Amino acid sequence: RAGLVSGLRYAVDLDLTGGSETFDVTTTIRFRAASATATFVDLVATAVHEITLNGRAVDVAGAWDVDVCRVRLDALRAGENEVVLRSTSVYEHTGVGLHWFTDPVDGEPYLHTQFEPFDAHRVFPCFDQPDLKATFAFSVTAPESWEVVSNTAATSRDGGRWVFAETAVMSTYITAIVAGPYHVVRDSHDGIDLGIYCRKSLAQYLDPGEILQITKDGFDFFQRVFEYRYPFGKYDQLFVPEFNAGAMENAGCVTIAEAYVFRSKVTEAERERRAETILHEMAHMWFGDLVTMKWWDDLWLNESFATYMSFHALIEATRFTGAWSTFSNGWKTWAYRQDQLPSTHPIVADIPDIDAVKVNFDGITYAKGAAVLRQLVAWVGEGAFLKGVASYFRRHEWGNTTLADFLGALEEASGRDLDPWSSEWLEKAGVDTLRPSFTAASGANGETEFASFAIEQSAPAAWPTLRSHRVGVGLFERDGERLVRRERLELDVVGPSTDVPQLAGRRVPDLVLVNDGDLAYAKIRLDDRSLDTLTSSLGSIDDELARSLCWSAAWDMLRDGELPARRYLPMVLANIDGEDQISVVQSLLRQAASAAVVFGDPARRDDALASLADTTHRLLHAAPAGSDLQLAFAKAFAGAARSDRYLGALRRLLDGSLVIDGLAVDTDLRWTLVKALAAAGADDASTLIDDELARDATDAGARHAASARASIPSAEAKRGAWASIVDDTALPLATMEATMAGFQQPDQEALLQPYVEPYFEALGRMWSDRVPEVALSFAEAMYPAAVATPELVEATNARLDGLPGPIRRLLLEGRDQVERVLRTRACDRETTV
Repeated sequence: RAGLVSGLRYAVDLDLTGGSETFDVTTTIRFRAASATATFVDLVATAVHEITLNGRAVDVAGAWDVDVCRVRLDALRAGENEVVLRSTSVYEHTGVGLHWFTDPVDGEPYLHTQFEPFDAHRVFPCFDQPDLKATFAFSVTAPESWEVVSNTAATSRDGGRWVFAETAVMSTYITAIVAGPYHVVRDSHDGIDLGIYCRKSLAQYLDPGEILQITKDGFDFFQRVFEYRYPFGKYDQLFVPEFNAGAMENAGCVTIAEAYVFRSKVTEAERERRAETILHEMAHMWFGDLVTMKWWDDLWLNESFATYMSFHALIEATRFTGAWSTFSNGWKTWAYRQDQLPSTHPIVADIPDIDAVKVNFDGITYAKGAAVLRQLVAWVGEGAFLKGVASYFRRHEWGNTTLADFLGALEEASGRDLDPWSSEWLEKAGVDTLRPSFTAASGANGETEFASFAIEQSAPAAWPTLRSHRVGVGLFERDGERLVRRERLELDVVGPSTDVPQLAGRRVPDLVLVNDGDLAYAKIRLDDRSLDTLTSSLGSIDDELARSLCWSAAWDMLRDGELPARRYLPMVLANIDGEDQISVVQSLLRQAASAAVVFGDPARRDDALASLADTTHRLLHAAPAGSDLQLAFAKAFAGAARSDRYLGALRRLLDGSLVIDGLAVDTDLRWTLVKALAAAGADDASTLIDDELARDATDAGARHAASARASIPSAEAKRGAWASIVDDTALPLATMEATMAGFQQPDQEALLQPYVEPYFEALGRMWSDRVPEVALSFAEAMYPAAVATPELVEATNARLDGLPGPIRRLLLEGRDQVERVLRTRACDRETTV
């Protein structure tokens, strides 16, 4: 269609006054056709009332194919054409199209759109693909008490009638309408009008000062480094209910999940995550919105660039100057995990259809791509990289591009040929592993010295590419109570083995850290001496990024069955109190819980949880009052508590008879305690949940309650949750996801075993009867990975044939997790410490 249709202009008139089930739309599309031929527009609707093409009525029954969601246009003429369609569509409760939500607090309705990658045509008929950019003139009729927000500022408002200025040229998937009685805070910065929106019942929790400050810092940073002013006029950020992503970069109208409106105390890590999200979506205003990929094959570049630039902005323009540690320990860990799945793919992925792209919003597309871009920046130089980016924006403004266009701009700016880099890093999947290999001998002064030193590189058999890496090698030694870097050298690692003759004759240190400085995208291994050092001294490393890399290496070794859980967990518990990066602490606590419950020998699970509970209980009471660490340890303690003593402590925190100085037992922490007690099998779990829901009679409270009920370790609770998930088609996706999260408790294998066969039987029905977002969420979240047995692997293998590609991919990923768990548990059983 992009070769046939050009010069697109839309006028879209929505009537949102017809109740909570459907809305009416009148859409006028003007365009030029390259020839007199047939084409189609995309449309999901319950009714099409009228179609005219160039002033002539079109037979609706003959033109509208409801099954393939298309309206055929047979009588185009070469040159200018005009189509007018009147249609009715339904409000969604799945987070796509135009989503309707009723606030249980005050009964007020709130609406928002979500169109990426292919859902604009759920609201209005359109050529719904990214390379058919157009201008859009939206008008909306809504109740008079509502605010209505779109990509541009309103040019007029007459009662409930809103008319918006025509947009700049943009793709359908970044257009937006948000409507409802929203609370709004307005400001401006550098000539840009700013708005922060949330629903009225959340206004008391909104902290617009911090959000606006991050926004202003971001604009100053991006406009400077991109050498291009913000291109979309005003900039609104709207926190919308039941959003099915973190945020969405609609041009000038960014929608953000309400989880970022903090109803309770959160740690600095959560605030950093919100700031990264704000900056990520802002980076998209240039990279994605101003200049847009031609097709979803380049989704990775869109998301990887925004991820890399958001972290760069965090460090350079905000108070979150330690964000690279977060990136190393969190985002790269996600990338490594995704890159080892059977569904891994080159960063530049082949996206044959829209269904394929829906499962490609993954750790390769976001995290690996961003890590590789960071390597590219180091190679070509930050100055050349940003110069190339600025040239790219100017050259391709308002247009569509491919990867070649982006790399071409960087080649011009840097003078480097990027074809070999692209071939090695972007076009081949898999993650390499780097490990130190050395021999030692007694030196002249009696100290143990390196006789030889090399870095060995290996690759998985399925993706046997050995890449070129720039790595640092750090040598650390104990200095009193600290572990300090004695020296560091950098070198290029190429091929299966790279000698490092510079280290011959050097004293063998307490810790050898390959990839010191985190320059390379590769898994790293620790030698036995270094592991012994880290078991007692990891928390004493005086460099936060080096600590983070050691934590990541140990976690990788656990997941790969090279380090048993019974050795990993004591390492975390002995050293976590030396970690001062709260994002790393929270990640370590999650990993420690996984080591105890998922990756370790189930025969040792009770002892492992008791050890985790003992340590977090001690650290909870030792942490500074009111600190982020205190809150993190409180939540981890709740998750690990199993003994009567510790469950009693949770009850007393909940009823107020136990007070820990500085620990605010607020709404979110109360739900953490209730859910912990429910999952542990408290006799009065149902009463606790009902009482808490009465205290928190909000949609968030209802989701917490649904999750808690599904987590109760009883056959009755599981039956009720299963019926809700599978049979209740009116259940909002957000509530369904909360229920599924509660249902899947990794230490409730016996209760989950009866749902293995029903899960496989339900897959086809979910795909055929529900929207893809619901079917894919079910396929991923309800895969019975907790029942980690060889029989489950065999059952999965038997069901793979004939499944839709996206569902098959998720089953392959689930099977891989089970196989990995079986290996790590065997490692834990067979190891003595």
